Amino acid sequence: MTNENLLPAAVVATAVLALPLLSDGAGAHHSFASEFDINQPFEVTGAVRELIWMNPHARLHIDVEEANGEIVTYDFELLSPNILTRDGWSRNDLQPGDPVTVTGHRARDRATVGRATGVIRPNGERVFGGAGSSAIEN
Repeated sequence: MTNENLLPAAVVATAVLALPLLSDGAGAHHSFASEFDINQPFEVTGAVRELIWMNPHARLHIDVEEANGEIVTYDFELLSPNILTRDGWSRNDLQPGDPVTVTGHRARDRATVGRATGVIRPNGERVFGGAGSSAIEN
């Protein structure tokens, strides 16, 4: 095989190997309106279970005690870690057990899932939210 024949084969092989990496990220992204309802704002107070700091969106799980005493885990989508970092937030700002109040918009099809627009500590400190973070990202 000559060098002239190797270049097209290398390009094709690289494209084939990169395709799964590209398709995974592209399929994961969505618009706000496709999953969340702007007309269903809600607020819950509970304890941080877990902060997942990964793309395309960070996630915050909090345990909330319902009126009947049952503990229910709520799952909130946040902005991307890159945007959160630019807004001054760090993956270490919330630890398991930290009490928080989360405001957001409910998912269209799941009552315990939402898009967070604010995370506030009991002392009123706003951990997440404000000009950059409260914007709804497509």
